[in-house]
Amino acid sequence: MIHVKNLNKSFNSDHVLRGITTDFQRGITNLIIGQSGSGKSVFLKCLIGLLQPDSGSVFYEDKEYGKLSPKQKRELRKQMGMVFQGGALFDSMTVEENVMFPLKMFNPMSSDQMLNRVNEVLDRVNLKGVNKKLPADLSGGMQKRVSIARGIVNYPKYLFCDEPNSGLDPRTSSVIDELIQEITKEYNITTLINTHDMNSVFEIGEKIVFLKDGILEWTGDSQSVHHCENEHLNNFVYSSNLFKQARKANLKGL
Repeated sequence: MIHVKNLNKSFNSDHVLRGITTDFQRGITNLIIGQSGSGKSVFLKCLIGLLQPDSGSVFYEDKEYGKLSPKQKRELRKQMGMVFQGGALFDSMTVEENVMFPLKMFNPMSSDQMLNRVNEVLDRVNLKGVNKKLPADLSGGMQKRVSIARGIVNYPKYLFCDEPNSGLDPRTSSVIDELIQEITKEYNITTLINTHDMNSVFEIGEKIVFLKDGILEWTGDSQSVHHCENEHLNNFVYSSNLFKQARKANLKGL
């Protein structure tokens, strides 16, 4: 579990995060949503230690991140997996080398053990046999699955996904959503997904944190979104491309 208490972050006079307090539970998909400029990316960076909050605390289980020593932070980072927007694969490395990269950084395995683990996670994301391919040889959806394999190769307790469906068509996005949710439950990971994709919200949003102007405006799950009375969330949801497409399809059927 990750517990966030009264988190604040400013850049000069721009107050980006305003007293956010919430929990992210293990074994479920936790989604962070909001319009561009709502503070989602800054929030995620504060959670994983890329940015130092001005005040407030982030706890991993019972350990306050800001009070850990450099050595303790490094040990905690070994327990974190990342799925970056766009995949962020190394173009000059093969799939096998990309997935093995975190193992070489953090895990004292033998070469054979690392290769076995790489093959395990590639098989888990349905990419068996692509070890020697380069990222350029793969489709966008396959690249995202490689990124997920790399994110889970070190047996993480925490998985952070930044816009994992960016640039993907709706069908491929659903495949990626389902895969992340399956892995979350299978390995009992605390998974946080930073997204603007409303399909993801409705399909896998077991806990949803909605930010607006740096404030935590609303928290709930995918079912309660439909009955929400928060005006800002409703404006965000019903202006999304998902609802525009549904409305257009309904009009065509009339």
